[in-house]
Amino acid sequence: MSGTLPEPRDAAEFLEDALDYRIGNEVLLATALTHGSYASEHPGATDYQRLEFLGDAVLEVTVTRYIYEQFPEATEGEMTLIRAGVVAEPALASVAREWGVPGLVRLGRGEEITGGRDKNSILSDIVESLLAAVYLDAGIETVEQIVHRHWAPMIAERAGTPGGRDHKTRLQELLVADGRDVEYTVTETGPQHARQFTATARSSGGDLATGTGTSKKRAEQDAARLALEGFAGTP
Repeated sequence: MSGTLPEPRDAAEFLEDALDYRIGNEVLLATALTHGSYASEHPGATDYQRLEFLGDAVLEVTVTRYIYEQFPEATEGEMTLIRAGVVAEPALASVAREWGVPGLVRLGRGEEITGGRDKNSILSDIVESLLAAVYLDAGIETVEQIVHRHWAPMIAERAGTPGGRDHKTRLQELLVADGRDVEYTVTETGPQHARQFTATARSSGGDLATGTGTSKKRAEQDAARLALEGFAGTP
């Protein structure tokens, strides 16, 4: 494409199928698709850096809310792991390719020659810029619809990996595969307003690990976490 870009109305029409939304603000759309290398060669053009900054925050809060609502049993650590995987550069670049972004981005001559049209760093930035453009054009609810449609499968997959399930579930699965089961015994100490719980994970009569927490659930999760770490460190 030699650094050219379809007219904003044509780009909006092309992206409409992917986003299920037509970005009406042509200036925002053009900016979202403009790399700094193009802007430096074309006076008056504005690159996507500011939009990318906004889009990064919009994507993170939208994905965070979705994970929070869809996985009520997930711990803070588990939710963080899930989110990290789906907002990372490779994941966003994959979305960009699904949307056809490589054929729309405006690049300077040098960036075009060095393959910028297929660089994950550029493609991921533009996805965030486009989400910012949608946010400014239509509001957070439209962004949520787009994110749910395109990120939900990735989130579900990530939640199904060892890094995405809670520690108790992962420990249970590991032991069942070995023909064993796990049970927890919990004790509590301290005054009523500051109870401390201690949980011990046991399997086949032997103690696996002991964890603590401010609730029974947190203590059991901590014990399972420590047990998993023990397995991971076993040759």
